[in-house]
Amino acid sequence: MVNAVILIMTGIVLAGGENSRMGSDKAFLKLDGVTMIERVLLALHTIADQIIVVTNSPQRYGDFDARVVTDKVSKRGPLTGIYSGLVSSKDEYNFIVACDMPFLEHRLISYMTELTGGYDIVVPCMQGRMEPLHAIYSKQLLPVIEKRLQENVQQLQGLFSEARIRQVTEEEIDRFDPKRRSFININTPEEYKEALCLD
Repeated sequence: MVNAVILIMTGIVLAGGENSRMGSDKAFLKLDGVTMIERVLLALHTIADQIIVVTNSPQRYGDFDARVVTDKVSKRGPLTGIYSGLVSSKDEYNFIVACDMPFLEHRLISYMTELTGGYDIVVPCMQGRMEPLHAIYSKQLLPVIEKRLQENVQQLQGLFSEARIRQVTEEEIDRFDPKRRSFININTPEEYKEALCLD
């Protein structure tokens, strides 16, 4: 039995990558005429009452229907982005996603919100591998994250070992996203070409 749906949640988009493998800002690449960042924001608007974009290029995101924030600490990495988003959020639970995941399934995200009670992280797991940038995080993790950043540790795996985790199983994922397109992320020109064929 799942817990009551969390009605108020913030969506946090991490848009602070270096784009070194793509060669250009992947958030603004278009699929079917819509940029990847716009596709992510559209999906999040169906499940979140506030959206935050974490980026070190805030001028590029000023025209979107989202609050734009920059990294709160100087250390670069995914944990810094997660920390910056959680610090800026007003809600206890926050769905955090990368800006290069343009095929989000809002029904899966909505289902994940039903699983938050008693957990710090709700994260999909496939073939033994978790998807930390398609997951719900609680602000209760902030002290743990702060400690890890002070120790200059960016790896997410260590954070997960200190958190109460609810893994979303493959069976649960397939109820809402049987093709598992939610977890397609686009980092290279080759992956972009493949995504163009999917849309």
